[in-house]
Amino acid sequence: MPTRSAPSRTGGARSFPGISSVKVAVLAGDGIGPEIVAQARRVLDALGLPLEYAEARVGGAAYEAQGEPLPADTLQKVKDADAILFGAVGDPRYDALPRAQRPEQAILGLRKALGLFANLRPAQVHPELAGASALKADVVAGLDLLIVRELTGDIYFGEPKGIRDKGGEREGFDTMRYSEGEIRRIARVAFEAARKRSRKVCSVDKANVLETSQLWREVVSDEHRSFRDVELSHMYVDNCAMQLVRNPKQFDVIVTGNLFGDILSDEASMLTGSIGMLPSASLDAHGKGLYEPIHGSAPDIAGRGVANPLATILSAAMMLRYSLKQPAAAQRIEAAVGKVLRSGLRTADIHTAGTRKVGTAEMGDAVLASL
Repeated sequence: MPTRSAPSRTGGARSFPGISSVKVAVLAGDGIGPEIVAQARRVLDALGLPLEYAEARVGGAAYEAQGEPLPADTLQKVKDADAILFGAVGDPRYDALPRAQRPEQAILGLRKALGLFANLRPAQVHPELAGASALKADVVAGLDLLIVRELTGDIYFGEPKGIRDKGGEREGFDTMRYSEGEIRRIARVAFEAARKRSRKVCSVDKANVLETSQLWREVVSDEHRSFRDVELSHMYVDNCAMQLVRNPKQFDVIVTGNLFGDILSDEASMLTGSIGMLPSASLDAHGKGLYEPIHGSAPDIAGRGVANPLATILSAAMMLRYSLKQPAAAQRIEAAVGKVLRSGLRTADIHTAGTRKVGTAEMGDAVLASL
């Protein structure tokens, strides 16, 4: 049964007159997923929002219990929800399963079933973490970029695909494809996001080699006609990968396809000091979204209480901003995270000399105290 969050000491749901009752599907998943999602829920509960949580299995946990990574009852719960808070899926134990039964297929299935075509991945460097980056502090200090990744097309979903016998040996094949409409709608998301930032969009492709990318560049350029107040540039993906480590602050909004966005957003995460710091939002055309940290299930540290919950907590803030339309509440969470970092508390992944190492629950406690 869904459970209603407890009211806060500062007035509870009455502090949020724009929200009546909101259903949030909670899919904690595998590995460290349950640990980090638990901390995000504690932070959400402290705000006093009238949230109703509907928990469901996903990934390896769903396979163990129900024989498939995305059971029908889970899919129904997320369809009925206003937003989805997601942990992580995956474990090497399942790598030998047929691909359709592997945990990672759950997230691909959710994206397709819900039409979650726009993935927003902000990469911001908190001043206190500039020294934790793999790059020199002066290169990343003040970094604030947004990667807008198309999420339901490209080579991950293109048909045909498979492994077949050809000439006496096996051949694997996938199909990279994009329609004009798919490119237009993700370009609009990027241009509209840039209007609220520094009004710069860099479209990333491989148009010198791929026909798919040639169409991508043509359509993005055409869509730009409706956003003349935004500066548009184009960059090949290999050059973009280099520029992200050479001069990342040149970028404001990067828009790209599913495959390139997957790789570049993970690269950008390391600029921030740790992949454990990056939240994400995957949105449909109407503002419904799935919110998750980008770091994965980390089964090697699951159950040890050392995982960084901040990316999940910041993902909850994105949920408040984009699906629940509560930017002030989102800002409260983000400010609390900043305050905790300024106090010198660090989980193991961002720990440096002169800071204090804490575990998952203690980091959650600190964010709560800072609210």
